[in-house]
Amino acid sequence: MEPPEWIQPMAATLTQERFTGAEWIFERKFDGIRLLAYKSGPDVRLYSRNRLPQDIPAIAEAIAAMPVERAILDGEVTWDRSGAYHVFDIMWLDGRSVMERPLEERRALLRELPFRAPLRRVEALDDPNPWARAAAEGWEGVIAKRRGSLYEPRRSKQWLKMKCEETGEFLVGGFTDPQGGRVGLGALLVGQHKEGDFVFAGKVGTGFDTKLLLELRARLDASEIPTPPFTRSVGLPRVRAHWVRPEIAVRVAFIEWTAHGKLRHSRLLGVTP
Repeated sequence: MEPPEWIQPMAATLTQERFTGAEWIFERKFDGIRLLAYKSGPDVRLYSRNRLPQDIPAIAEAIAAMPVERAILDGEVTWDRSGAYHVFDIMWLDGRSVMERPLEERRALLRELPFRAPLRRVEALDDPNPWARAAAEGWEGVIAKRRGSLYEPRRSKQWLKMKCEETGEFLVGGFTDPQGGRVGLGALLVGQHKEGDFVFAGKVGTGFDTKLLLELRARLDASEIPTPPFTRSVGLPRVRAHWVRPEIAVRVAFIEWTAHGKLRHSRLLGVTP
């Protein structure tokens, strides 16, 4: 059976949770680009996750030399000195799809294939706190994959990605009203002083418990002001928003800064005394 021309790669769902468990396999998340390799005899086609052709002769030659007629591999290529192709899954092997086989079986198939540089297998992490190791060693993050999971050509919660977080201290310049069953407040509106301006950095809406929500609302109500304290404020919400004197400092974890200078996937770590 001929393999398909294209299979949509499986994508991991970003999570802010940090967990372990026997039902999960953890792998290092590499800081590179997704690379799909389609082998048909000596012919090897390489694609990005958006099906854009990639020209990487060393990787193509190493895959062409593998002693299998047809295969479709999934992995990440890094642009360090090694230029390695870190292979973490296989979707097709010779005349059959292996996407319906459990994760552990697909990993076993990969272990049977002879790899030569710059190909590398992505091994499971044997570590009780994989995300702590990722932060300590400067990795981009960790991928958690559910044991027994199939290869799904879509974004799936069977694969979860935990990106290493940055942290910073911000001042609260406002907050939004709670909605639904939430109490106290919806999100903090935070900013930082930069070059003489108080710059809006985005919303922080997670990391609270009920007690903290109510305590913060009482403190914020006591320092409410009629207009926003931010002097640079692209994207500042105007509906159900309240403004306060920027006196309360909070510690925030976030994945990265957006292109517009906002916090991405932020969560509250604590309120500075």
